[in-house]
Amino acid sequence: VRAQGDTYQVVADVSQFEPPDIVVTTSNCYVAIQAEKVAEDGTVCDTFTHKCQLPEDTDPLSVSCTLTEAGTLVITVRRR
Repeated sequence: VRAQGDTYQVVADVSQFEPPDIVVTTSNCYVAIQAEKVAEDGTVCDTFTHKCQLPEDTDPLSVSCTLTEAGTLVITVRRR
């Protein structure tokens, strides 16, 4: 988690996954990123999991995500 002006950002490289394979959740001041690539035969061939605690001065209702064309997931949270 890094401070950028009046926001915090969490950045993750998820370039090996398609957008529908990526799930971002928030709960109790934590942000969790989960991604799973499933092969055509139904087996899981790649996973990514990352969980981090947000600083106490964040607005939990302001969480937003952006996925760049290069496959970088940027999660932004406003500071109070």
